[in-house]
Amino acid sequence: MVMPVRQLGLDDLCVHQVCLFGQCDFVSSLSCLLAAGIKRTALWNPMIETCGERQALSIWNGTGLRADSLCAAELFSGPDALRAMLDRADLFQVRTLVLITGGLESARFEGGIDQARKYLPSMLAEAVELARPYNVQLAFEPLHPMVCGFRSIVSSLGEALDLLDAIGHADDIGLAIDTYSLWWEDKLDEKLCHAGDRILNYHVSDWLPDTSDFRLDRGMPGDGQINLLQWRAQLEQLAYRGGVEIEIFSRDRWWKQTPESMLKQIVERLNVAY
Repeated sequence: MVMPVRQLGLDDLCVHQVCLFGQCDFVSSLSCLLAAGIKRTALWNPMIETCGERQALSIWNGTGLRADSLCAAELFSGPDALRAMLDRADLFQVRTLVLITGGLESARFEGGIDQARKYLPSMLAEAVELARPYNVQLAFEPLHPMVCGFRSIVSSLGEALDLLDAIGHADDIGLAIDTYSLWWEDKLDEKLCHAGDRILNYHVSDWLPDTSDFRLDRGMPGDGQINLLQWRAQLEQLAYRGGVEIEIFSRDRWWKQTPESMLKQIVERLNVAY
């Protein structure tokens, strides 16, 4: 097995705020990350909303944490909603704004998923143009097929690459790659090579063989079926040197544990399981 070329330290580790969504609010999640020595996170928009943007920003600016991304904008919510998310991303000085399509209900296309897919290239191109004046970069994320109806109609890396190839703008939009969403995909190594330096974010969690929920039963790295060290080795062969971002939604497992115990496991498994 090809092994990763980097020995990761805490400077390379990004723990998404949503990992603590079940135990913490916006403020306490940041406190827990800092106490664990975590220096990077991805901001979770619903937690900002609950806290209130002004208060959240004031607290955030005092932490010294780095924001790898803001998750997540939905393309089907329309240009006004996307503009608001871009404004927020710049306000919190995040590096990327993760972009998904949103579900079919929000799209309201009469022709269903086939019609929605026809509109995607033009909608993505419009999103790129809308994002140009901002400091943040868009990172388009394909999600697992099981959430196709209510989170994203783009369900493979192959689809996402075809879309980005179709619209061009290679320097203006990249990809967020999620192991949980894409590990099943055929010829994945070829598609990752094709993605190359368009990979802006690398999200990590594990697939549990007895997974019990569409979204909310992601596994801790090392507890499931994904060869995460092989994943990282391949990305590093493609010259990826960005953060390794842990993104775990775990309603019935880890969200029932203390945030401290969850973060301890994440740190201890660094370079061992992922």
